[in-house]
Amino acid sequence: MAQQAPVPTGTAAATAGTSTGIGTGVTSDEVFRVETHGIDPIPEEDRHGSARDLFWLWFGSNLTFTYVINGALAVSFGLSFWQATAVVVIGGLAFFVISAAGLSGIRTGTATLVISRAAFGVLGNFPAGLLNWVVSIGYTIVNTVVGTLALEALFTDLGWTGGGDTARALALAVTLAMTFAVAMWGHATVQLAERWMAYVLAAGFGVLLVFVLPDTDFGAAAGGGADGPGFSAWTLAFVVMLAGPFSYLPMPADYTRYLPPDTSLRSITVTGALGGLLSSVALGVAGVAAATQADMTDAVAGVEGLLPGWFQPVFLLLVLGGSVTNSILTLYSSSLNLQVLGIPWSRAKAIVISVVVTALGSLGALFLTDFTESLLSFLSLLIIVFAPWGGVFLADMLLRRCRYDTGALHTTARDGAYWYRAGFHPAGMAALVAGMLFAALTCDSELWTGPLVAPLGGGDLTLLGSAVAGLAYWALARRSVTAHLASAPSASTAD
Repeated sequence: MAQQAPVPTGTAAATAGTSTGIGTGVTSDEVFRVETHGIDPIPEEDRHGSARDLFWLWFGSNLTFTYVINGALAVSFGLSFWQATAVVVIGGLAFFVISAAGLSGIRTGTATLVISRAAFGVLGNFPAGLLNWVVSIGYTIVNTVVGTLALEALFTDLGWTGGGDTARALALAVTLAMTFAVAMWGHATVQLAERWMAYVLAAGFGVLLVFVLPDTDFGAAAGGGADGPGFSAWTLAFVVMLAGPFSYLPMPADYTRYLPPDTSLRSITVTGALGGLLSSVALGVAGVAAATQADMTDAVAGVEGLLPGWFQPVFLLLVLGGSVTNSILTLYSSSLNLQVLGIPWSRAKAIVISVVVTALGSLGALFLTDFTESLLSFLSLLIIVFAPWGGVFLADMLLRRCRYDTGALHTTARDGAYWYRAGFHPAGMAALVAGMLFAALTCDSELWTGPLVAPLGGGDLTLLGSAVAGLAYWALARRSVTAHLASAPSASTAD
C-alpha cells in the first residue's frame, strides 16, 4: 500500500476515511500501519467506525471449520440431524450475550481484560487474565492446526507426495505467517481483513452447503437407544457448541473500544450477534449434515469426500482461510492480554510471545497427539475456566450498568477504586472459585471426569458454572458495588 499523507484525527476525518472502505482517517489506527494504541484508553478524537463494522468482524472470524467439526461431534454423541441442528442454533444465539458485552469497551475505551479488574481487583485480575490468555492461545492453536492440515492436504492434491513432516511443517509456517502479519498490524487491519475474507469465505462455504445438504439423511434416527440420546449426549453437545462463543467473553471490548462513545447497546448487540450467529450456524449445520453421510473422524477428509473433485482444492483453501480469520482475532486479543498481565512491551511486540507459544502448541498437536480427541478434551476442560469467569464479568457489568472509573482501571495505586483488599476483590475471587469448583465437579471429558457426573445421570453441567459464579457474585457484591457507584460520580455512564 502506498504511503499516505498525514491525516487529521477526529470525527470528520474518521468519516472521510471510512467512506473509502480502506482507511480509517485515524493515524493511530490506520490500515497496514502498526497500531500505536494498546490497552491504554482510546481518546475520543481517535474514536471511529460504526456498529456495522462488528457484523463483518464476528461474521468473518466465525467462518471457521471448527464449527463444522463441532456439528459433526453433536451427531457422533447420538443426536439426530434436527436435534443437533437445534443445539447449533442455540449455540449461535449465545453471540447476543458476547456482542452486548462490548458495551463496556465503548464506555471505557479499553480492553475487556482491563475492565475485568473491576470484578476481580487489580491483582486478583492477574490469575484470571493468565488463564484467559491460555484460553485464547488454545483456540488459536486449534484453528492453526485445522488450517495446517488443510494446507498439507492441498499440497498432496497439487502433486507434492512424499513430503511427510516437511510438508506439514511448511504448511504450519505458512498458516502462522498469514495470521501473524494481520494481527501484528492491529485493529484497523484486522477489521479490513475480516471483512474482505468474509466475502470470499461466505461465497465458498455457500457453495459447499449446496453440495452437502441435498444428500443429508434428515430422518436418521438418533442414537442412544429406543428413547434417543440420553442426558449425557445432550449436555456434551451443548458444551462443545457453546464453548466457541463463550471463549470470546474475554475480548468483545477489544473490538468496540474504538467506537464513538454514543454508539448504542442495541446497535452493537444486533449487528455483532447476527454476524456470529449466521456464520456459526451455517457451518455447524454443514457439519451436522456431513455427519449423516460420511465418517467424520477426520472431519476435513470426511467433508472433502462429499465434494466433486474440482471443488476439493477450493474447499481446502476455505478451511485454511477460515482458520486464519479466527486465529487473527484471538491472536490480536492475546497481545492486549499480555499487556494486562504486565508485559512492558508495546502490543505489536507482545504479540511475538503469543506467536511463539502458538507455534510450539501447534507443533505438539500436529506431531505428538491425536488431534480430534485432543480437540474435544480441550473444549471440555477450558470451559471450567472461562464459563465461571464470564459469569462473574457479566454479573459485574450488569450491576454497574457499564459505569466504570476508567482512570482507576489503569492505576495500580493502593488507594485506587479497584484495589479493594490487598489488590483482590473478595467477592469476585470467591464467586470465580465457586463457579470453577462446580464446573470441575460436573465436567465430563476425556481428561477429567468430575465426581458428580455419575450421580447427576452422566451429564456434563460445566456450562452452569457461569450461572453459579454469576449468582454468587450478585449475592456477594451487589451492595458494595452499589455503594461504590454512589461514591464515584465521575464514572463513565451508559445510556
